[in-house]
Amino acid sequence: MKLIPPGQSLFPIALMTLLVGLTFWLQRATEVKDNFSDSKLRHDPDYYAEIFTVRRFAETGGLQSTLVAKKMVHYPDDDTTVITEPNMSFLKGPRPTHLTAKQGLVGPDAREITLIGNVRGVRAATPTDDEIVYTSSHLTVFPDDEVARTNAAVTITQGTSVVRGVGMEVDNKAQIYQLLSQVNSTIEKKNH
Repeated sequence: MKLIPPGQSLFPIALMTLLVGLTFWLQRATEVKDNFSDSKLRHDPDYYAEIFTVRRFAETGGLQSTLVAKKMVHYPDDDTTVITEPNMSFLKGPRPTHLTAKQGLVGPDAREITLIGNVRGVRAATPTDDEIVYTSSHLTVFPDDEVARTNAAVTITQGTSVVRGVGMEVDNKAQIYQLLSQVNSTIEKKNH
């Protein structure tokens, strides 16, 4: 009669226990939990709109501003909105202002809109003054206050007058443009 050493009879049982444990672990590791969503970890859009218009009204009920764009895409992970070919208009006062760009980024509460790429602003002419046109690579607009800012290079033209600088602050209500640095200009003298 042949005796089996005690360690050899336990080996198949230990191996089987190890395989059962690894199978259980593998099953749990590969399961997708029903309530798990990684949408906050990804930068995927949750909705979009094409050819849309947003209108803002003053407290008096009059139309204050509009935003028209080819496309809008919203991202829930950081609550931002990307707009394509935005066209903003500020309509109060005697000289409406229109802003265009290649793209825009709308902040979470829509109180801040950054226009990017070929930014162009046009303030309408009056019977006595030519239109004012300014261009820059980007511009941050605060629609509620009708204020805009940039730290990029800016060119402002009115008739044949040209002013260039780096950095600009615009107060549309007060109709004031302030260039912040490196300003140079060629100003046309008005003939009355």
